Amino acid sequence: MDRSFVRTVKCSSYLALVLAILGSTCLTATAQDTNKKKSSAPAPAAAPAKPAAAPSRPAAAPASRAPSNSGVSRGPTTSGASHGPTTGGMSHGPTTAGPSASGASHGPTTSNPAGPRTTTGSASHGPTTGGPSASGASHGPTTSNPTGPRTTTTTGGPSAGSASHGPTTGGPSHGPITGNAAGGRTAPTVGGGSRGPTQSNPGATAGRPAPAGSHETHTANGNAVRTRANGTRSDVHDVKRGMDIHRGLNGNRRISVERADHSRIVAERGGRGGYVHHPYMYHGHEFGRRTYYYNGRVYDRYYRGYYYRGGYVNVYAPAYYYGPGFYGWAYNPWPAPIVYSWGWGAYPWYGYYGGYFAPYPVYPSAAFWLTDYLIAQSLAAAYQEQVDDQVAATRFAGGSPVLTPEVKQMISEEVKRQVALENSEAQANAQNQDIDPASSGIARMLSDNQTHVFIAGTSLDLVDTSGGECGISQGDVLEVTSAPPPDATAATAVVLCSKGGRECSKSAQVSVPFPDLQDMQNHMRETIDQGLGDLQAKQGQGGLPAAPPSAKSSPVQSAYVAAAPPADPNVPAEIKQETQAADQAEREVASAVPSGPPGVSSPTSPAPSAPVRISEGQTVDEVTAALGQPKSVVDLGTKKIYVYPDMKVTFKGGKVSDVQ
Repeated sequence: MDRSFVRTVKCSSYLALVLAILGSTCLTATAQDTNKKKSSAPAPAAAPAKPAAAPSRPAAAPASRAPSNSGVSRGPTTSGASHGPTTGGMSHGPTTAGPSASGASHGPTTSNPAGPRTTTGSASHGPTTGGPSASGASHGPTTSNPTGPRTTTTTGGPSAGSASHGPTTGGPSHGPITGNAAGGRTAPTVGGGSRGPTQSNPGATAGRPAPAGSHETHTANGNAVRTRANGTRSDVHDVKRGMDIHRGLNGNRRISVERADHSRIVAERGGRGGYVHHPYMYHGHEFGRRTYYYNGRVYDRYYRGYYYRGGYVNVYAPAYYYGPGFYGWAYNPWPAPIVYSWGWGAYPWYGYYGGYFAPYPVYPSAAFWLTDYLIAQSLAAAYQEQVDDQVAATRFAGGSPVLTPEVKQMISEEVKRQVALENSEAQANAQNQDIDPASSGIARMLSDNQTHVFIAGTSLDLVDTSGGECGISQGDVLEVTSAPPPDATAATAVVLCSKGGRECSKSAQVSVPFPDLQDMQNHMRETIDQGLGDLQAKQGQGGLPAAPPSAKSSPVQSAYVAAAPPADPNVPAEIKQETQAADQAEREVASAVPSGPPGVSSPTSPAPSAPVRISEGQTVDEVTAALGQPKSVVDLGTKKIYVYPDMKVTFKGGKVSDVQ
């Protein structure tokens, strides 16, 4: 009996063990199957949705005077996006990922407790066609001293995944967006911009790839100066003032100041332009009201901030949304193609850029009309910027336009996507729902497996795959063909169109930091928004088709606008004040660091004896970019004398007339 009982117990134990193993195996298989399903599920696509209609937003109307005599060899095609705005609910795209944990890649380190510590490494090569390098920050020899300056020399091409430049200043894409479609009265549009240095890369050396041959020197108190390979100063970071200064290849100086209350001031063009950004909370999310000052005008824009790939970017947030009928009319083909008279022939910008851009001869839908509107506003801004800086604009000769029909077709497809996106946001606003900034910004665009084009809305310095520095300006077109690596801080873009000179050449591959790329999308959306206002106001006139009754309803104000703080009343004075403070900051910081890295030279650097060339006709910004700020200025009205330790430079009408 006892043995029988023992056998029964043993059999029961074995059976229990077998059941336990089988159960564990089944659970594991179920979990793996679940993970497979999750990982293979595609990101939801946005379904543009039906918004409600409400009160009106005033918008400047484009001129419809003399017809344009220019045209392209063939009209636009209407094939493109597979569908327009629908009346379904909105589905947001992917949200942002957290910052990468990968850091700088250094070479061998030699330390000496009694002397300076030197780190030597080779910079990574530039980004490839498939996207920027994901290796993180990588730079050349570093010389540090606990009691003195520390200098870094970049010896190779930039890594697009690295962060090695001063924080972006939230530079606006400001150029004159004219109230009559790039004609007379100006009404600039603006861009987003970054919040400032990220926590992982604070200070003046965070945010942008460093050009080959550049030198970066840090002082013990955290100040920093970067110089280009030719010895000219490109960036200054002043810790005490919370200020970053960038001197562009085009001679412009851009100043960004983060204040104690987290508001931000950006000043440029010698104090003639900039903005003040005041953050505020709405539904637990940070928004920003910016008061801009350009071309003597003060106006406001709104932005929603979010973190993307370890950095903070601001996405344009429209102040008003239209009704679903209007978005459908703006998205879908019109009953018949129309001819529209822009009246640009009388405006100087059009004469200068006649060889760069030609409007469509006919418009089969609003998307193509908005495409020409967007390009025209951007080029008018580029021209006005050069006029303000007293620089001769580059005149493009006749022949085939630089902006080919193929490139314009790509822009029109992007315009249609933006119209559909805004329609989906309008649905959320009508239902008092929060709009996902990641879905509205570059986070979605860089993860939807589609090629996207961007139009520059401001002058910007970029670094190409060889490590060379080149510029872009308003109206230049860039293409991003693939998603960046997960730990990248910049996207690799191909230049489709540029204006020559110091600008990036056509087909160049450049690294565009994410905040700057977001600025470009903001510029496009803001300009399209203004174009939509003009389109609704002018429907049925000047050749435009009449809109159906459902497209004539007035737009409704966005819910977050009412929660914004009052507009800043002193923006012009604050911009001027920070411009003057930047003069002092550059003198103080530059005097505390050596002009180049001690004992370290770059193979791309010129000989130390190479002179800085100052010639007749140069602008004030070009001279100060080469020589720095003068010791004193003799102001004789139209004549000004800049006094330097070894020379005097005389300006008449803003240009060099004499050097002594």
